[in-house]
Amino acid sequence: MAGHSRRTVLAGTVALGATALLAGCSGGDGPPAAQTLVGDAVGLNGAPGKRVVIGFSAPAADHGWLAAITNNARRQARTFSDVEFKMVAAGANAAAQRAALSTLIAERPDVIVVLPYDGKELNGFGVEAMRAGVPVVNLDRAFPNPAAFRLQIKGDNYGMGVAAARYIIARLATRKVDRPVIGEIAGLDFLELTQERSRGFKDTLAAAGLSVANRRAAGFTADTGQREAAHLLQALPHIHALWNHDDDQGVGVLAAVETAKRGEFFMVGGAGSRQAMQTIKAGGTVLEATVTYSPSMASSAILLARLIAQGRGLADLAEFEVPKEIVLSSETVTRANADAYLHFGF
Repeated sequence: MAGHSRRTVLAGTVALGATALLAGCSGGDGPPAAQTLVGDAVGLNGAPGKRVVIGFSAPAADHGWLAAITNNARRQARTFSDVEFKMVAAGANAAAQRAALSTLIAERPDVIVVLPYDGKELNGFGVEAMRAGVPVVNLDRAFPNPAAFRLQIKGDNYGMGVAAARYIIARLATRKVDRPVIGEIAGLDFLELTQERSRGFKDTLAAAGLSVANRRAAGFTADTGQREAAHLLQALPHIHALWNHDDDQGVGVLAAVETAKRGEFFMVGGAGSRQAMQTIKAGGTVLEATVTYSPSMASSAILLARLIAQGRGLADLAEFEVPKEIVLSSETVTRANADAYLHFGF
């Protein structure tokens, strides 16, 4: 650790991303989907150190959140003159991503940041890399074996469900609703993250004596969100509250609500897109809040990967090393605090 004191990191670095800069959502050849960067906020550890190569792999951007993940990682790496960012294509599935990453291991980068197609299927890659002496930063979709990563940084899917349920419970109490009808529009049901979100939602509602009257599974797209919301609204002639897991599919959910001319309920979104936050701030729709799952974690992953590769640690911790696991809190964004969170939207 000579020459690399952990105290050279700004005391605020643990809350990575706090001074984020954002470019708005878009697709095609326009501006990037999101740009959450940490620049001067890394303090003295932002000064050039040992040159390191950071390998990176994430699934193709078929969703605004995934687009923001890759964009944030790439742009964060560019803020450091001592970082070479080596991105490898993830391919069309977990097997293709594993093959590409195995090739990357052979090139001996200093550290690899990977958001896997599937944590369980790519777990073997993590173990292989770690055994080869290449530290792995496991981003979001978790490897089940702790031996497969040096650092795991992810959002709190269960906590998203908890946060959404708590908001709904509080609002229903304010409205003095005795027997509320609550709907839920989930994402892809086969994904563990969807199951965790629903479990957090169900457990928290149950603790308050409440339950979900109708649950539909969409596919994280506006089209599937609109389709499943239409089915749910048809099945429930009157509802009081609705939780939609994902703000991208929420665009379709709101379209279905408008088509059905329904407005007797309030809705909570999920993940924290910039568009959703702007809608919440403007008012005039059923969407009152969203619970965050921020792609700023990719910026944090690059920052931490660099520190790991350079033998540095975090300030405000007694230990010299970067922690083994970081779980981001899911926060509730409402009209009252939307301005503070817009920087982190995707």
